[in-house]
Amino acid sequence: MARVAVLGGTFDPIHLGHLAAAQGVLHLTGVERVIFLPNRQPPHKQGQPVTPAEHRAAMVRLAIADNPAFSFSDLELRRPGPSYTIETVRALAAEHPDWEPAFIIGLDSLLAIRTWREWETLLQSVDFFAVTRPGHDLAAARRLLAELGPRLSGRVRLLEIPGVAVASADLRRLAAAGYPLRYLVPDPVARYIAEHRLYLRGESHGDG
Repeated sequence: MARVAVLGGTFDPIHLGHLAAAQGVLHLTGVERVIFLPNRQPPHKQGQPVTPAEHRAAMVRLAIADNPAFSFSDLELRRPGPSYTIETVRALAAEHPDWEPAFIIGLDSLLAIRTWREWETLLQSVDFFAVTRPGHDLAAARRLLAELGPRLSGRVRLLEIPGVAVASADLRRLAAAGYPLRYLVPDPVARYIAEHRLYLRGESHGDG
């Protein structure tokens, strides 16, 4: 079985924080590679405009092209409707029975895990790496794991990984204001955003 980590997300756009988290997981956990898995429609953002999937997928491919330990999967992009993690787990098991996947999530996602579809089944099905930057308060996460008990929390590992304090929503606002994204996203991604005029005010790039 190949031990892999899966980093799902909207990646609108992918940025250096995503890449730092993936590299940190590689270093700290011994997984063989990280699979970047853009979603079609995040369940928590239904009704909100999302950049078309082809642009987000292209940016992910550009961002990870120079790292042989990073791979791309379009599994969620091929499925219609919202991208629920439990459905992704089952689809990965069917398509890649030789993989033993663990999922990379942010600390905020871990704290909201009880709102996820079939969350108890999910926590018993795969491992999770919950990542945060050093210095962040882990007390809330530890309280949650204690409340869940060993049956549900035993497959969750908290990881402190140095990274870039940046969020995709902030980058979209910066791009809309004409602020350069260099040193916040990989250079090929910054060029792609500029060439395709993504995130500019008054220009629609939503799926609708």
